[in-house]
Amino acid sequence: MTQAQALEGIIRSPEFAPNIVMERILEPTEGNFVPFPPDLDPRIAAALRGRGIERLYTHQREVWEKAGAGKHVVVVTPTASGKTLCYNLPCLQALLEDEKARCLYLFPTKALSQDQQSELNGLVGAELPVKVSTYDGDTPESLRIAARDTGRIIISNPDMLHAGILPNHPRWIKFFSGLKYVVIDETHAYRGVLGSHVAELVRRLRRVAGFYGARPRFILCSATIANPRELAGTLIGDQVELVDNNGAPRGEKRVILYNPPLVDAVQGIRRSVVTESRRWMLAFLKAGIKTILFAHSRIKTEVAASYVNEDLKNIFTGNAGIRVEPYRGGLLPNERREIERGLREGSIQGVVSTNALELGIDIGGLDASVVAGFPGSFNSFWQQAGRAGRRGGYSVSVFVASASPLDQFIMNDPEWFFRKSAEEGRVDPANPYILSDHIKCACFELPFRDADIESGKEPFGEAALPALEFLEEEGILRHAGGKWHWADRSYPAEGISLRSATADNVVIIDATKGRNQVIGEMDRPSAKELVFENAVYIHRGRQYLVESLDIANRKCLVREADVNYFTDGLVKTDIKVLSEDEQVSYGGPDTVKAAAVVGDVLVRSQAAKFKKIRFHTHENIGYGDIDLPEEEMQTRALVLLFGPQTAGGRSLEGKDGVEIGSILSGMGTLIRLIAPVFLLCDPRDLGVAERVRDPHFGIPALYVYDKYPGGTGLSEALSRRAGELFSAALRIVERCPCKSGCPSCVGPGGNKGGTGDFLRLLSPQP
Repeated sequence: MTQAQALEGIIRSPEFAPNIVMERILEPTEGNFVPFPPDLDPRIAAALRGRGIERLYTHQREVWEKAGAGKHVVVVTPTASGKTLCYNLPCLQALLEDEKARCLYLFPTKALSQDQQSELNGLVGAELPVKVSTYDGDTPESLRIAARDTGRIIISNPDMLHAGILPNHPRWIKFFSGLKYVVIDETHAYRGVLGSHVAELVRRLRRVAGFYGARPRFILCSATIANPRELAGTLIGDQVELVDNNGAPRGEKRVILYNPPLVDAVQGIRRSVVTESRRWMLAFLKAGIKTILFAHSRIKTEVAASYVNEDLKNIFTGNAGIRVEPYRGGLLPNERREIERGLREGSIQGVVSTNALELGIDIGGLDASVVAGFPGSFNSFWQQAGRAGRRGGYSVSVFVASASPLDQFIMNDPEWFFRKSAEEGRVDPANPYILSDHIKCACFELPFRDADIESGKEPFGEAALPALEFLEEEGILRHAGGKWHWADRSYPAEGISLRSATADNVVIIDATKGRNQVIGEMDRPSAKELVFENAVYIHRGRQYLVESLDIANRKCLVREADVNYFTDGLVKTDIKVLSEDEQVSYGGPDTVKAAAVVGDVLVRSQAAKFKKIRFHTHENIGYGDIDLPEEEMQTRALVLLFGPQTAGGRSLEGKDGVEIGSILSGMGTLIRLIAPVFLLCDPRDLGVAERVRDPHFGIPALYVYDKYPGGTGLSEALSRRAGELFSAALRIVERCPCKSGCPSCVGPGGNKGGTGDFLRLLSPQP
């Protein structure tokens, strides 16, 4: 039986076929090829031919020409379309033409850096005398000096550039003075908080390179996104040329939308997305099909991997040589590399991953991908679907819907899913918190000059001046002789994290039988919700009970245990309004349908209790208390107000607090899960809180706030698209087949009828 026949048998089996909502076959396409450029160095051409490459794709040649003309370029093509050569060719050419030339490759993760090191090592050799070095947090100290002094291509990530390279630029004079190209791969990953940080980081990079006389060109690569030129231009602070005409061939891919069967039609409860995803993965693995399952959270990743391995043991003696591993944040570097190598070499046949493997790491010829629940954006979905079939040929991707409103909306209107265009990526370099952090770092690296700010030569532009003045008032900077100097004793980059609100991580230590061995790490806010005292921590299938969490010393002690449940923290949130900066109204000129306020809020959150969830049945078997200090942050929020002067508020008149609460709860559930589609962010980037009678405004209110100090522009962006949001929420409620509300529309605490009436008044009329 061929692989295509095996896949067809699984899809047509009575085990899955009745619940397949739609199949879509993406037909194979031929590639568009062009010869090597006439000015390509013969040594590079010979190295390419040695790897079986005789021609280039059209988009690779186009990037070559634009980069050669001195342009900054962003290339946007699907997964596995040869984007690596788009930047390797111009960079290698520049390095061979000038022995002093240097290039910097930036990847969002250390795993991608290691992957690209292997790729480049396979291309360069005796004929291409180019030393390639990886410089990141995993690089041993003994290799760092050699990389810094002799590396022609430095492969790193934004975090190391931020904290290790730029603050120590005097040690990198040879590198920065010869910097010709900067490559930023997986550009679509730099959105929201991380993207805003990276935009400022690139401005710091340009300052340092300019100080040593270099004006590097930027080559950016991205998966499909609606505004690639705009996003790339915002990231680097300059005009960018777009290349998006894909010339790579594509094998046939089948995309399946699968809705788990109902177990209670009256309440609209469906079988668990984890259970159904695991069944798909198991079926593929039994047929010899290498599979990746995306589970979107650390707990789900570990639980799903454990379930699949248990199932394999029940079916085969010793798993029949089939090995499945979990892959998530918090694994140690050697564990990540072991799993990546096992997937490439074939010793690991399946992997359950968070979005950590969504990016373009070469993990071999996977033939099937299973996406357990919508991952937050269509961009992410197609990236995850693209992890199967990278070697060409036949592949399949299965989207298993959860009970969330957005997933069920897709299942009720599958054509909309395939029609939906890619979302936009947004960053906010003007974010005051992020800007001031990087102004501090930049001033530590090099003094700011008034003349550069006034003449427009300063990469940070005019936005630098207010931040500089503020930091001078704080005593951190000193202004003298037309320059702004660092005046503090601290090392600013050390206390600033690009990826979270805090830079400090908690290490997880296995104290079983006195081992005292570090087995993982976690950021502090997540640790409070996941590894509190008596929590169950799962690491690569092994269960541990948390003995103690020492927040002050950033360590968590765990011991091996064998329990039949896992734990989940329950977080309570309190919000205080600090300022009302902007009033927003929706509706026609005669009738205000809804009103809102955009402003600053103080958010206090605390995990006060946790629940114990039994394996397999997922029933709640008990609760426990958590005794940890609360997290506090000031951020931006959109507050939707429903007073008597608005249509939405009038629809709530005459209802008691319980009914109003159920309507607002339904609205909050819908907003929390639909808003990321409009904003291209993860649901975890937004917080939603409902107030039946808000203590500040005195009327019913819904808060939608950014989960990052200072905000990242998400609340403001949503304020301009609230009408679209209400319309999409109404469609979900109207199309859900349940009678009175269910997990697939307004959530278990929602009121379907009341929420529907409420949304009809708020939604723009056709």
